[in-house]
Amino acid sequence: MKNFAIYLLVIVLGCLSACVEKPDFDQFDDIDAIPTVDASLIYVESPERIINQAAGINFYSQDFVFDPFNEDFVQERLVDAIIRYEVNNTTSKPIDFTVELLDAGDNVLDTENFMISPAPSPILIREVAYGPGGRPLDILRNTVTVRLSATNLGDNTSVSSLPDPKIIIRSSARFRIRLK
Repeated sequence: MKNFAIYLLVIVLGCLSACVEKPDFDQFDDIDAIPTVDASLIYVESPERIINQAAGINFYSQDFVFDPFNEDFVQERLVDAIIRYEVNNTTSKPIDFTVELLDAGDNVLDTENFMISPAPSPILIREVAYGPGGRPLDILRNTVTVRLSATNLGDNTSVSSLPDPKIIIRSSARFRIRLK
């Protein structure tokens, strides 16, 4: 019991005499946290048989809701962004593919146009930067709709000799947002 009392006394005295630094809660002001957020935006796949069945040359047109910036916190703290497009065409047709970024009034803020050769053609990859050194960030901040349209610049009868011919359009975005 005597050993226990001595042991307890040593621990209590050790705790009382330990160097303890006063916590600095102002450290948050010194932190500059800018995380990167990756997001998939669009994935569209259209087989060549569907392209051949489409009446007219415009075989695809669709509007997508785009609302990552509907929160003021995110909109005000957006540092920069990169939108990456990948287009893979294994059809026998040349394709014209257009992406339009629209504001709430349906006004076009930005346009990306892709002229894709028929197969065999390499996968087209394009990255578009917004922010310092790129296009204005206000384009993304004000975008509420993404409009996609694809036009067949070839005929409506040919079929590629490749297995499962189709066009695949995908895009993703990388946003950097300042937390404070």
